[in-house]
Amino acid sequence: MKKFILFGWIIAGFVLFLYSFTQVDLSLTLSRVSVYQTVEKMFQYVGYFNRPLSTILYLAIIGIMFILYAITLNLVRKKIIEWGTVWKIVICLSVILFFAYNAFSYDLFNYIFDAKIVTHYHQNPYVQKALDYPGDPMLSFMHWTHRTYPYGPAWLVLTVPLSYIGVGYFLLTFYLFKLLIIGSFIWSAKLIKKIAEKTGIDPAFAVAGFALNPLVLVESLVSAHNDIVMIALGLFGILMFLEQKYIKSLFGIVASILVKYATALLIPAIIARGLLSAKGGSASGRKDEVFFYVLIASMSIATLFASYRTNFQPWYLLIILPFTAFVQKKYFIAIPVFIISIAALLQYVPYLYLGNWNPPVPSILNWIMIAGIAGSTILILGRVALKRS
Repeated sequence: MKKFILFGWIIAGFVLFLYSFTQVDLSLTLSRVSVYQTVEKMFQYVGYFNRPLSTILYLAIIGIMFILYAITLNLVRKKIIEWGTVWKIVICLSVILFFAYNAFSYDLFNYIFDAKIVTHYHQNPYVQKALDYPGDPMLSFMHWTHRTYPYGPAWLVLTVPLSYIGVGYFLLTFYLFKLLIIGSFIWSAKLIKKIAEKTGIDPAFAVAGFALNPLVLVESLVSAHNDIVMIALGLFGILMFLEQKYIKSLFGIVASILVKYATALLIPAIIARGLLSAKGGSASGRKDEVFFYVLIASMSIATLFASYRTNFQPWYLLIILPFTAFVQKKYFIAIPVFIISIAALLQYVPYLYLGNWNPPVPSILNWIMIAGIAGSTILILGRVALKRS
């Protein structure tokens, strides 16, 4: 059974890797090798000119991954699959999807260009924007070229050296940035394991709950959002706090906030945990559980604020899911994590089918998420009713 599950995840990851190249921007040439260009055009034809097939493939891949996710969590819960197998799956998926194209988001290109403004144009990205350099070839396949740098200075500290090492070669720089993201994902999984061990939670289940969630795999390993870097630093700060290494904890939390500001809301949860610890008492497990619920609530508020400020994006959930993983054995956590993660990845279906985000797509996306939240609520209430009866 262990080998079957591991093999299933490897196949699913490889198929997702292949599918990602159906979304390569038509203005972007990843390689000038003629054989590669021929293959790339075949994949692009599916993504851009046979959209019904592309949509079916996407739904099939996501559906299979969620089935694998559910089976894996169940087997981990029953102790049939242990930590070693979970970790092998995490590493295999990280290696495979490191090579994937950022199929569902253009943000990675913006990260690269923001650093390029410093290393190549020797300007300030907080002041200058991509549109200020109309002759740059990257503008032909970028989106959001009108915005200035929206992140914290720590993200520049991490990415500017990668831009220097890339020495102006796009593909090399692209994979250096993906390496940073993949490394942060693996580090996050390790930190979740250590926090779980520290708080008496099954580490295999906690890591599987987060790192094998298809939403996390797509938004971190494929689309390469910098939220996973922010989360890794935040988790480090939390682990150091639990180990009473307060200077290191402060460093981790501040660094996380200076990558992307959402994790500032970790601070109230940490203060609350500190106050509970100061009061003493023997129910440390209960205090840890309450701590995780407060973290979930804090990051949910950050997600709601970000969604209100712009629009909801699937990767916003990356800041909640690391903390739900610690209490995901609770049905009232497991159900919404599973259903809402599915709903979030379904957000890409209208675009894959229609090729645009124009009306009525925004309305459809809202109804997908409303249906996910409503479905989760109904299932939870149904579970409560069954339990009482």
